[in-house]
Amino acid sequence: MSERFSARERVLSFGYAMRGVGVLLRTQHNAWIHGLATICVVLAGFWLEVSASDWCWLVLAMVLVWTCEGMNTALERLADAALPEFHPLVQEAKDSAAGAVLLAAIGAIVIGLLVLGPPFLHWLEGAG
Repeated sequence: MSERFSARERVLSFGYAMRGVGVLLRTQHNAWIHGLATICVVLAGFWLEVSASDWCWLVLAMVLVWTCEGMNTALERLADAALPEFHPLVQEAKDSAAGAVLLAAIGAIVIGLLVLGPPFLHWLEGAG
């Protein structure tokens, strides 16, 4: 049976989650790249004045990449803790998780081009 709801436990769980985000940002070089890309997309979105519905696509793409990166990091850390020595199945699991991040990033790039490309081209035409 589950425990009763505890506001204190919910606050603590939020703190644990934020600590996890901190681990991600401190230890994962690819997260730094995702961070830079996130900043660039947000600035471009504001500059190009994208619509609310377009923001939904951009935010969804960014959150998907960040989520995949977090899950990849978690899987890698758990695998290393459980089996520090090399094992081909662990390596395949790590590679698969990294592949998921790559696929999410490629999808995010496509979404970014579809959403930001037309208003950017329109801006270029007006600037020329």
